[in-house]
Amino acid sequence: MRRTLTLVAVAMITIATTVFSSSPAFAHGYVNWPPSRQAFCAQGKVPDCGQIIYEPQSVEGPKGLRSCNANLAQFAQLNDDSKPWPVTQVGNSVTFTWTFTARHATLNYEYYIGGNRVAVFNGGGQQPPPTISHTVDLSGYSGRQKVLAIWNISDTANAFYSCIDLQIGSGGGTPTPTPTVTPTQSPTPTPTVTAPSGTWQAGTSYAPGDQVTYGGAAYRCLQAHTALPGWEPPNVPALWQKA
Repeated sequence: MRRTLTLVAVAMITIATTVFSSSPAFAHGYVNWPPSRQAFCAQGKVPDCGQIIYEPQSVEGPKGLRSCNANLAQFAQLNDDSKPWPVTQVGNSVTFTWTFTARHATLNYEYYIGGNRVAVFNGGGQQPPPTISHTVDLSGYSGRQKVLAIWNISDTANAFYSCIDLQIGSGGGTPTPTPTVTPTQSPTPTPTVTAPSGTWQAGTSYAPGDQVTYGGAAYRCLQAHTALPGWEPPNVPALWQKA
């Protein structure tokens, strides 16, 4: 009887050890601003997203991939460029903010456009805070671009992936010079355009420096963007700072 119990105990320990050693890292995260594809899916902004709407933080796969879904079949919709992904209007300098639902020691963070790595930030092997932001210079790009953001874990072979659709600058490429026109009469003074102000409103385009009020507090815009429901100033510190 004692021998039987011993064998059962050994078997249970072996199984538990196998399960523990084969489990993925208990760390999860995704880019929340500008909203990544999985963030928009979780917000219900895109139809037919599948399982990702319940776990936007779980796009985890081996390091070195260049896909939006980490090659996971259950998240294949993230790779579908034909879906109506919302595009965030940004300037040439963009601050990306990661949100972590479980934190893990970090090797680094990488940002790619196409096959080009446009930025990398060292994680120092440290556990990140609940959110972390990186400002990336995208002045070499314009128009609609898809950015692949990667969170590489330091003590496992895995990484987390997020794709973000951006409209960088005006999207018009090199501007055409404005022709010089000789006026035949006194020119009409150009009216002064007042930047958006007053109460924050979804659907309004804001530029850096614009000031609004929300919930009785004043905020100053940090990045050019068009406001969407859910992006109220207190919710997106990468976009708004208390004035």
